[in-house]
Amino acid sequence: MALRATVYKIELQVNDLDRQVFDSYPLSLACHPSETEERLMVRLLAFALHAGDGLAFGRGISSDEDATIWQHDLTGKMLAWIEVGLPDERLLRRACGRADQVVLYTYGGRSAALWWTQNEPLLAKQDNLTVIDLPTEFTQALAARAERNVIVQVTVQDREVWLSVGEQTLHVLPDVRKAAVERRR
Repeated sequence: MALRATVYKIELQVNDLDRQVFDSYPLSLACHPSETEERLMVRLLAFALHAGDGLAFGRGISSDEDATIWQHDLTGKMLAWIEVGLPDERLLRRACGRADQVVLYTYGGRSAALWWTQNEPLLAKQDNLTVIDLPTEFTQALAARAERNVIVQVTVQDREVWLSVGEQTLHVLPDVRKAAVERRR
């Protein structure tokens, strides 16, 4: 018998002062049996940091054809492809050809640093790619707060992030390893 995904019901409240986004999102997140709560919560944080019209979760860990999270405009054009973890660099290069903006959130401390050392030369030419690393202490503390039914508040100001679950608040300043090149319009 195959294991089933665990569903997390999350009321996400986003207050992003940097982008002027203030909204609430009732989410049902499926945690695949091979996915950790740490990855699940990093996915949730990535969604909060990009919250806006047309943003949706992909099919998840089981599909290389879908982004972890992506954003389309009303015409169907892919605006953003957002990944979490340490994906194959070919997936990121393919995503860079399909979306206007690609963002990768890495975590895992030394393994993320090693992944970046190996893949940085291969990804350096991807002008629309941003790579952001989250500290291990933060992502592990985030995972410890995962609950099946919870309200999560995310506040962003000056790139600093505060994430509250119940009475507990976590703070992080994500480390930008690679920033996308700004394009003039």
